[in-house]
Amino acid sequence: MMNTRKSPQSIDSRILAAIRGRGRGSVFVPVDFLDLGSREAVDVALHRLVRKGTIRRLARGVYDFPKEHPVLGPLQPSAEAVARALAGRDHTLLQPAGAYAANALGLSEQVPAKVVFLTDGPTRTVKIGSTTIQLRRTTAKNMAAAGRLSGLLIQALRELGKEHVTPERRAHLKRTLPAKKRQELIKDITLAPGWMHPIFRELAEEEP
Repeated sequence: MMNTRKSPQSIDSRILAAIRGRGRGSVFVPVDFLDLGSREAVDVALHRLVRKGTIRRLARGVYDFPKEHPVLGPLQPSAEAVARALAGRDHTLLQPAGAYAANALGLSEQVPAKVVFLTDGPTRTVKIGSTTIQLRRTTAKNMAAAGRLSGLLIQALRELGKEHVTPERRAHLKRTLPAKKRQELIKDITLAPGWMHPIFRELAEEEP
């Protein structure tokens, strides 16, 4: 009877091909490869690829295929790539929040040491280098605008607070956000706290 078990070499090469297919800068976890072998075989294969220097172990159970800079060497992956890997295959929603959301819109120059993503999946936290990345489970209402500009804007404004949403910051948003995207904010205005409604309306106005 023919032995149909996959050899360690074939699992290693198939996982490596899958990783290369994702491209440099990609972040992954062992469960991403369970269609290629058992959890134990996948863990061993990833360990071997780390030992060879092909991939990098970022934290327990989190790996990346790092982008290489000619001078700086391996670069850190984006917080979003790590968050998406942590969210896994469950098709959970992710919404940048806190200082990270404000920074993403150019409303703050602060680079947060803790990056928070709201999610409708389980809460998870991982430390990558000097940065802590947290997926924080929240309510369905907080996730209603996830993945859209309105969701990012709500979280960024909430982080700043009403008194810090200055005319300069509103002008920055109007200057940097595409007009079409700004006009779509009106559709989600009811998802924002009342004090943000005038800001949404101002941003959605067409230029004279």
